[in-house]
Amino acid sequence: MSQLQRIAIAPSQFQQEQILLTPQQQHYLGRVLRLCDGDHFIAMDGKGKWWLAQLQGEKAQVLEPLTVETELPVSITLMVALPKGNGFDDVVRCCTELGVAVIAPVVSDRTLLNPSPQKLERWLRIAQEAAEQSERAFVPTILEPVSFITSLATETTAQRYICEARGSYPHLREAINQVSTTSEIMIATGPEGGWTEKEVESAINAGFQPVSLGRRILRAVTAPIVALSIVAAQLESVDVKNVS
Repeated sequence: MSQLQRIAIAPSQFQQEQILLTPQQQHYLGRVLRLCDGDHFIAMDGKGKWWLAQLQGEKAQVLEPLTVETELPVSITLMVALPKGNGFDDVVRCCTELGVAVIAPVVSDRTLLNPSPQKLERWLRIAQEAAEQSERAFVPTILEPVSFITSLATETTAQRYICEARGSYPHLREAINQVSTTSEIMIATGPEGGWTEKEVESAINAGFQPVSLGRRILRAVTAPIVALSIVAAQLESVDVKNVS
């Protein structure tokens, strides 16, 4: 089953055990993937459901539901200060592959990028493609960019961390080890030049714990990928131990 091609489908496309394919999906399946009528592929709704489907012209027949267990045991939200250029594209792609649930782009005091409305559409498309490639059950949610201070006012029950390169703070891995039970973790990573002192203070006042990602100074694009890798590795190793 792992060798079958996967495409994301909107829930509205399902009608009576059939999938009504869009012209773009028909082109992708037929011309790009070179599938023929009768060939099988996997349809995913981006919300946790997968189906084995059979191509039938402009439609596809749903054959059976599939069980997918590729998600992290805890929901991870990444609050990422937007890096310059197209660096956020790489953040969305890599962090989707690593298992992020929500990506919240924020504009900090040192952010150099002023994102256009088209950027969000591009990021959503990248997330969808990365979710298909990495066999995710879910396509991550990508929020509209807001100011960092505004984002701190969001009510949440998540265990919250802000990554800060300067200062003597515990490593993120150590902080995660001290969390006994939680259903959600939020991690904030800064822009080029790092967070300002005022931003770190505001985050601490909002309930964030400052943590380190190591002794080296990481690029704004690298930090969220490293942070998520650390948390995912820790969560999945604990989850495997509990299962065994």
